[in-house]
Amino acid sequence: MILATDLDGTFLAGDPENRQRLYQLITAHQGIKLVFVTGRGLEVVVPLLSDPAIPRPDYIICDVGATLVDGETLQPVYPVQSEINARWPGELSILEALKGFPGLERQEVPQQRRCSYFCEPGAVTDKLKQAIEALGCDMLFSAGMYLDCLPKGVNKGTTLQRLVEHLQLPADDVLVAGDTLNDLSMYEQGFKGVCVGESEPALLEATADRASVLQARLSGCGGILEAVGHFGFLGPLGVDHELPDLTIKGKADLVMVYHRLPYEEVEESGKLIRRPPTSPNGILPTLLSFFGSGQRGSWVAWSIHDPRRGRAFEVHTQVDSERYPNLVAARVALTKDDVDTFYKRFSKEAFWPTLHTFWERAIFREEDWITFLKVNRLFAERTAAEAAEGAIVWLHDYNLWMVPAYLRPLRPDLTIAFFHHTYFPSADVFNVLPWRREIIGSLLQCDYIGFHIPRQAENFVDVARGVAPLEVVETSGCAPRFLTYGCAVGLDSMTTAIRVHDRHIGLGAHPVGLDVGRIDVIRQDLACQELMDTLRQQLQHTRVVLSVERLDYTKGTLAKLLAFEALLDAHPELIGKVTLMTICVPAAREMTIYDELLAQIEQAVGRINGRFSRVGWAPVQFFYRAFPFQELIAYYLMADVMWITPLRDGLNLVAKEYIATQGLCGGNGVLVLSEFAGAAAELHGALLTNPHDPHDLRDTLYIGLTLGKAEREARLKEMYQIVCHNDIARWGSEFLDAVKATRRTQISLLTEGAA
Repeated sequence: MILATDLDGTFLAGDPENRQRLYQLITAHQGIKLVFVTGRGLEVVVPLLSDPAIPRPDYIICDVGATLVDGETLQPVYPVQSEINARWPGELSILEALKGFPGLERQEVPQQRRCSYFCEPGAVTDKLKQAIEALGCDMLFSAGMYLDCLPKGVNKGTTLQRLVEHLQLPADDVLVAGDTLNDLSMYEQGFKGVCVGESEPALLEATADRASVLQARLSGCGGILEAVGHFGFLGPLGVDHELPDLTIKGKADLVMVYHRLPYEEVEESGKLIRRPPTSPNGILPTLLSFFGSGQRGSWVAWSIHDPRRGRAFEVHTQVDSERYPNLVAARVALTKDDVDTFYKRFSKEAFWPTLHTFWERAIFREEDWITFLKVNRLFAERTAAEAAEGAIVWLHDYNLWMVPAYLRPLRPDLTIAFFHHTYFPSADVFNVLPWRREIIGSLLQCDYIGFHIPRQAENFVDVARGVAPLEVVETSGCAPRFLTYGCAVGLDSMTTAIRVHDRHIGLGAHPVGLDVGRIDVIRQDLACQELMDTLRQQLQHTRVVLSVERLDYTKGTLAKLLAFEALLDAHPELIGKVTLMTICVPAAREMTIYDELLAQIEQAVGRINGRFSRVGWAPVQFFYRAFPFQELIAYYLMADVMWITPLRDGLNLVAKEYIATQGLCGGNGVLVLSEFAGAAAELHGALLTNPHDPHDLRDTLYIGLTLGKAEREARLKEMYQIVCHNDIARWGSEFLDAVKATRRTQISLLTEGAA
């Protein structure tokens, strides 16, 4: 069948449950072709296409019939569109002919091949009708105030008729749906039709004697469902038979959706062994802590499955039966190729550079996007099966961008929260992504979206404005927690709630914190103390500038080395007295995109050491390997200056680790931090530097090395208090509290609307 439907008051209206049933019916049934038929211009319809909760139409008839495009490509459907074009005298001809008529005001809406006016009562005169007819156009006057000048013989109904003929489909297979007199022309073509409940009385009167038109009892989508059953489009078993079973729900009240499992899987002697994670990532234990009180939960993550090994895949495994008795790991089975494409290649080659404003490095492959969609769909389906009625789903980071798009239609009852761990760039950068509309449309299915700092949340709002009509409904000041004008990522106020497609969405800034207690335990460990004593002896006459980062062009490692070289040139008195210790963690072996960068870094290290080395002293100590976290703590304790200068960073936890370590031992180390790192907006007391400015990079490091003790102590004390107060536990609890507050607001708004 073909469902040709008006939008406002019809396909976008009705009881939410009926909307959901109709949308799922269209999505599930391959035999239903959907045609949007609307008076809106194409530019106004396009934002609806980015809403994954609304089925994408096969065709779009807009501009009251003057525009016909393919719903997927948005390209005109020929020859129907060319026939319409031939009947249109042109916008300027219409404007010139009607400019002398009183009571007409041009509507400021996107439109093609039509001119729309607000029309005062009494302005529609015989002379006006004659002027429009002389142009070879038709006049459509509706609701006592809207006047449209259209190509001769063109309206919603005639264009739909031509489309059906073009597709060579029987007219009996068409169901038209509308709610206002503007839709009457669709019913005049002999198709079966439905006037949905609460239709305009004039439409009901005009169609009252038509046997092929049902005047439905239910409004919007409910009325369309009535008509589908009334006319028997889906056979004797009807709509309910065609819909998938939507009653299956899980038991988890909180579903954590993360790219990593809460344990490590290793193979030993042909057996799969699960053990606690060895990574220092403090987020995992924090997220696990929400299940410590016995809350029913699921942790959804991927696990590689190779059917050739003959081992049955376990979807559900226990995480820790003693500490989290009601938590299960719900594993999504992926092949190694899926993981390599979805996570190691596509995410890092397409999304990672774009997010960090290095879009010119991005590589976009459509086949990789298809794999990305497949993986996100699998995550959504597993999440839908795990979640209890009304559960909270907490999604993590850009690898799972498209999960909300698949999850919302499956489970409209869920509260979907998303935390974006990486930087979120401005619209001019993000919009480079070929799939920006799909990605933003998916995120707009969330109930709450969190970022590290206000700037990233505001960037998201700007990007979303270019995808869908957006209303800012709530803002808040950023001070005193965040810097406003003091750094490149500062902001004085941020958007905390928006409304898009009649959905209330909360936004927030939640910089991730640390488990300071865990660092304290490591600091006091005997092995750490012994390593610190060894380093103290080796470096007793040398001031240490420490740099710790992964091998990545976003981290600014090469620029930092060049700035350090410039520092030694400008201040030769530092030669032999200051050492830059650079710990560079290798990327995964599959990520060959970093090979050239590594070669440039090694060349710079060799040149600097070749120029300035003295007996017993090298200006740069470069370590290209990962250090155990216990060792890093010892290096943090020994460093006089921590030099963290990413060109762009979502937050940067290394900066906080250094502050926590120094604060715990009563140190007075200096943090020199890029003002383009998210942490710069939060850590009052850091010496901020512009990593894109070689002179500033050099000079700010010099300030850090020469700062007086009292100033160092004061700055460190301020930052240490921030790190201790805004720890990882507070991050998690504040985020979930904000999610629950948004849900309460949504319920309140729905209650008010129903009243």
